[in-house]
Amino acid sequence: MRGPMGAVIGRYPPSDGSAQMGSIIRHNRKCRDLVFLVIFIAFWVAMIVNSSFGFNQGNPSRLTYGLDYKGNVCGDKHAKPGLKELELKYWLNPNQVYLSGLKDNQFKLANARSICLLDCPIPYEDSLSWVCDYPDGDIRLSMDDWIDRNYDYYEFLTPELRNTSLQLQGPCYPVIFPSINVYWTCQFIARPSNVSLTHWQQMGGVKINEDIIIDKSIHKAINSRSSVLKRYMADIGKAWPVLIVCGGILPLFLSVIWLLLIRHFVAAMPWITVGLFDILMIAVTMFFYLKAGWIGNDSISPIIGEHDPYIRIIGRELHHLRAVAVIMTSIMVVSVLTSIAIVRRILMATSVLKVAAKVIGEAQALIIFPVIPYTILAIFYMFWFSAAFHLFSSGQVVQNDCNLNCCAYDLVSKRVNCDRCCGYSIHYTPHIGVAILFHLFGGYWATQFFIACSSTVIAGAVASYYWARGETSPEIPFLPVFASMKRLARYNLGSVALGSLIVSFVESIRFMLESIRRRLKVAGTTPDNWFGKAVYHTSRFFLRCIEWTIKSVNRNAYIMIAITGKSFCKASAIATDLIISNILRIGKVNVIGDIILFLGKLCVSLSTALFAFLMLDTHKYKSGHNKITSPLFPVLVCWALGYVVATLFFAVVEMSIDTIILSFCQDSEEHQGTAQYAPPLLIETLNDQNEMQRLTQGPQSNSSDV
Repeated sequence: MRGPMGAVIGRYPPSDGSAQMGSIIRHNRKCRDLVFLVIFIAFWVAMIVNSSFGFNQGNPSRLTYGLDYKGNVCGDKHAKPGLKELELKYWLNPNQVYLSGLKDNQFKLANARSICLLDCPIPYEDSLSWVCDYPDGDIRLSMDDWIDRNYDYYEFLTPELRNTSLQLQGPCYPVIFPSINVYWTCQFIARPSNVSLTHWQQMGGVKINEDIIIDKSIHKAINSRSSVLKRYMADIGKAWPVLIVCGGILPLFLSVIWLLLIRHFVAAMPWITVGLFDILMIAVTMFFYLKAGWIGNDSISPIIGEHDPYIRIIGRELHHLRAVAVIMTSIMVVSVLTSIAIVRRILMATSVLKVAAKVIGEAQALIIFPVIPYTILAIFYMFWFSAAFHLFSSGQVVQNDCNLNCCAYDLVSKRVNCDRCCGYSIHYTPHIGVAILFHLFGGYWATQFFIACSSTVIAGAVASYYWARGETSPEIPFLPVFASMKRLARYNLGSVALGSLIVSFVESIRFMLESIRRRLKVAGTTPDNWFGKAVYHTSRFFLRCIEWTIKSVNRNAYIMIAITGKSFCKASAIATDLIISNILRIGKVNVIGDIILFLGKLCVSLSTALFAFLMLDTHKYKSGHNKITSPLFPVLVCWALGYVVATLFFAVVEMSIDTIILSFCQDSEEHQGTAQYAPPLLIETLNDQNEMQRLTQGPQSNSSDV
């Protein structure tokens, strides 16, 4: 049977007179759920080992730049030869590019001979230009001289080497097609130069295929799913200043301002939150329309640097942006209509927020406490993102296995080499995929753990306020927040680890099932009959419900852990029993308050997304080395980080409300339906006039109206 809460953390004795007055009555606590704390520590050790593998094997440059025929990453100054600033991948032999685009041909573009250049070659207007292989052997040129000569040393070749060059076997190759820098790859434009082609034919060169396939082959490789995913990851790395400002500093600033406004202007904040949310939803949606090219002429382009305005190339990233724009439009419409529908309930939210504002005013350390978990999470995310970039690029560079004709002249061996002339690719073994999934799960679990720790500390501090009848008394610890932190660190870390693990596990299952659903949808194997569709959609709905229920139970369990010191399962049972017993009494108030707080979190995260759009729209991120392929992923990451930061700070209000309401339920249960410790404003909010009269009238009243 549960003991009275007044004897756990409050100042006044329970009704049975079992406690003494005069000081804070502390409950006998002990360490709970130690097994899961050990599991969490072991998981962190595994995370460090897993990340060390990524740091040892990974190279984030691979996410942006391609490989040459020697397996070097373009732009790598440590390669042989040194490729510093030579960041563009260029295919030398146009016929190999053409063959890779034929449906019935087994030759792959990855095996076509490619080198790294400073810029994409274009044909001369009055003569034939050449791009030659890296200088080596008898070609006595430095890399700098080779670059200064526009990669052309054809005039230095012997008759034998000129003949192999005319056979498209190198070391020099003609520039017949113009090319343009598309995501650091020189994409051919299937419009051959007539002048260059005429000179080539007059010199006796082999036939060069001019079909548009030469264009589509490279375009297809650039827009493959793996290439797009790598570029998205690279975008996050290039936009790290945006992530720091918009994902870290800005949400911290906005969240603190929101808490201060709640403290001093609580009556206006629900209205401000709803109105600001609608404005931000519309603004962010409009930015997606701008970047998708549906409004104005500022759509994203895969072309890097200056180019012919008549050349238009569309990448897969643009299609993704347009899909997100459509989704955002639907969400915007639903959100605006929902916010209009809850206008009548805002006054109720104002009442319940006043209770939280009173608590924040009495325990002002609550406003600055979230800075502690914020700092810990910031340090963790810097490590986590860095490890993620290295893990995603930790594949092994291996030479392809091909039995096709890829002969090319080797300047070192001085002969045409047809052995081991295949290109190189980055090979990802299955254990790398497992390592990446493990890293993603670890990041989510750690985030949930730190949020849970923050929530538990806040709940413990707020409980001190409630069970002292809402008074500021010298008998309440001077810093209840730090007293709650001490209890958490000493007794309840295992319980918090268990709760965060359950949420992470359920979320991971939902993510995997959603991935399977998408694959089945793409493959066209989703159920066609009405029964199959009903089961399919019902399962998704129930999984969502289970996820929401577990998160809700966890939050209330953390409150009871902070108050009672029980294990996670026992605390969950107590919280669930209290909520079910009082659902009609507190449900409406709690739900409306949660909706306003949720909109507040979205306001902060949408503001970070909007500012991320503005920062990414500057010249720095639209050209040169820092050009991002799409603002989509950096904006989404900023939004997610902003939401996490807002969750840490808004938990002060959220947990204050939930803790006081749960304490009220327990208080009423202990005293036969009559709350003895409830602050007057809470009773007014819950529409209990009899209790209000008892507390505000009579000579023994110790409370003052908020």
